[in-house]
Amino acid sequence: MDKPNVVLGVSGGIAAYKACELLRRLTESGHDVRVVPTASALHFVGEATWSALSGHPAGTEVWESVHEVPHVRIGQRADLVVVAPATADMLAKAAHGLADDLLTNTLLTARCPVVFAPAMHTEMWENAATQENVATLRRRGAIVIEPAVGRLTGVDTGKGRLPEPGEIFEVCRRVLARGAEGAAADLAGRHVVVSAGGTREPLDPVRYLGNRSSGKQGYALARTAVARGARVTLVAANSELPDPAGADVVHVGTAVQLREAVLKAAADADAVVMAAAVADFRPAHYAEGKIKKRDGAEPEPVALVRNPDVLAELSAERARPGQVVVGFAAETDHVLENGRAKLARKGCDLLVVNEVGERRTFGSETNEAVVLAPDGTETPVPYGPKEALADTVWDLVARRLA
Repeated sequence: MDKPNVVLGVSGGIAAYKACELLRRLTESGHDVRVVPTASALHFVGEATWSALSGHPAGTEVWESVHEVPHVRIGQRADLVVVAPATADMLAKAAHGLADDLLTNTLLTARCPVVFAPAMHTEMWENAATQENVATLRRRGAIVIEPAVGRLTGVDTGKGRLPEPGEIFEVCRRVLARGAEGAAADLAGRHVVVSAGGTREPLDPVRYLGNRSSGKQGYALARTAVARGARVTLVAANSELPDPAGADVVHVGTAVQLREAVLKAAADADAVVMAAAVADFRPAHYAEGKIKKRDGAEPEPVALVRNPDVLAELSAERARPGQVVVGFAAETDHVLENGRAKLARKGCDLLVVNEVGERRTFGSETNEAVVLAPDGTETPVPYGPKEALADTVWDLVARRLA
């Protein structure tokens, strides 16, 4: 099979060195990559590096190899264009259709999905001009990944850091897969909220009540939504997974904290997907010191109280008209019967029902489920990668939003 053609655009920011790792991941996974740097990018990483790693010349000018018409051909032949890092200057040029070098010409001629991974100082990212340029690009169907929060140039810290190359690669991989189906950015302009992981309810400073959820399904939902053009808020409970590129991640611990974060994020969300395993109960009393074992005595019973039912609350009190709410039901027996009862009880638009156990689903890279709707519709998702289930969920959500 022909290798997918990927154009890696690199603009002039200090994060340009990280694009080398992205290039390596793309080439090692079977993609034919042509690097198109800007002249400024070559101040950070030289042309010889890009050429050696990609196996193709890495020019910046439209006047090189003119007989091949590179300013047109590179974009025409691409299956994906990803610009990482994308500086504020590059975003402005792309939004206004400027074409003063090979990369900006390539962006104008590309008819494939385009991904921008911004990297700049916080003040530049938050500037009204940059935000308007980002909104323009997204409105036209480009996928602009939200930058990460972290250490920037010098001593500065804030939002504007280039996401990790491995996470940008995952977005590119998903965009290529969706692009083949002609629906790469069907969530463009939408804000979605995803919860992931498992809440933990502390007994004392050392112990807690928890569950086996790893957060992998919720993270797959977040990554897939980013690749389909959405602005994503991920509320992550006790997950050790790396933050997905392009998602605003809110880390929480308990069910009460998760409820607060989800309700806040859902205020302007088009869809909320509750994939987290939220504890139904919490200890009625928290011991300020470690609970000690007493010789010859049985432990005191642990009294429990109910946690808030976040899914039912979201379903009953929609933050905005037309908001789609999706729940997850992890069952160990009578899976569909219990799922249908839970769907009716919770009042959500869709319920993803799957069978779980000590060696099923939790912590696995795979899943299988049935998505239930109030009208009796059942959408089975066969055993496979968790991102396949994520795509099915977003397919169903996108139809309702449309």
